[in-house]
Amino acid sequence: MRFICGLSAQVRKMNIKVRPARTADAGAISRVVLTALRTSNARDYPASVIERVQLSFSPAAIERLMQQRRMFVAVAVAVAVAGEVVVGTASLEGQVVRSVFVDPDWHRRGIGRLLMAELEHIARGAGLELLIVPSSLTAQEFYTALGFRLVREHQEGEERTLIMERQLRT
Repeated sequence: MRFICGLSAQVRKMNIKVRPARTADAGAISRVVLTALRTSNARDYPASVIERVQLSFSPAAIERLMQQRRMFVAVAVAVAVAGEVVVGTASLEGQVVRSVFVDPDWHRRGIGRLLMAELEHIARGAGLELLIVPSSLTAQEFYTALGFRLVREHQEGEERTLIMERQLRT
């Protein structure tokens, strides 16, 4: 587990850490993703799309994804309850950023940036020069603020995905 420098004082003060996801986190990761889909993404997509996407993020599906991707979680260390609370997740599959979600109750506190900083660190360590993210409409502004640029759009039925890229400086 690493602490990332250069992030907001709010994140450092809250004692948020990023660590590799464990199988035991699958239920909590599923909860974060499903809550974000139903709360945040539902503003930009019809219910039929949200319902279909949710099927990919059950606890069992999360466990399968852990076998294919490097998955991380952001945890709030809660001393009062003597444990960790998963508040966000992100994955890296080769050069593709996947499934970046933060619990809506924890939005706008720098947790998504913290997760992305970890993925970038891993990507640089692997010698990657480019990160690609298939972004939801909901997250486009977030990725743009991180320096990603839109390269194309992909439409599958009612679901519109924005393919974004960011060069990693060496």
